[in-house]
Amino acid sequence: MRAVVLGLCTAMVLVVRIADAQMPLPVAKPPDGAALFKQQCAVCHTTSSSEPTRQGPPLVKIVGRPAGKVDGFKYSEALAKADFAWDETRLDAWLTNPQAVIPGVTMVYRQAKPETRAAIIAYLKEQN
Repeated sequence: MRAVVLGLCTAMVLVVRIADAQMPLPVAKPPDGAALFKQQCAVCHTTSSSEPTRQGPPLVKIVGRPAGKVDGFKYSEALAKADFAWDETRLDAWLTNPQAVIPGVTMVYRQAKPETRAAIIAYLKEQN
């Protein structure tokens, strides 16, 4: 009798585990750019020209704007000499490793996850 009960218990555990394995996983939510910006960027940057300037320049209308050229903000010498406008490709490279884009800049933030960078860039584009 004991062997039968033990066998039934083992069979039930296997059935439950098989059923769990066949259940579909919930679909992952894409990263929220606004929340990511608030968590990772808003300490140093704003997306509004009416807010006081923080450690970094305001990022309002960053896409298409010349790099290192916000009136009233003191950029590092290297960034002030930049000769390009920000686009998605440059922003992605910048968020990956600012020093690789412009050696000598002071920004230390780096984001390794492409989906996080894409969400932040999409959010910044919405602010244009």
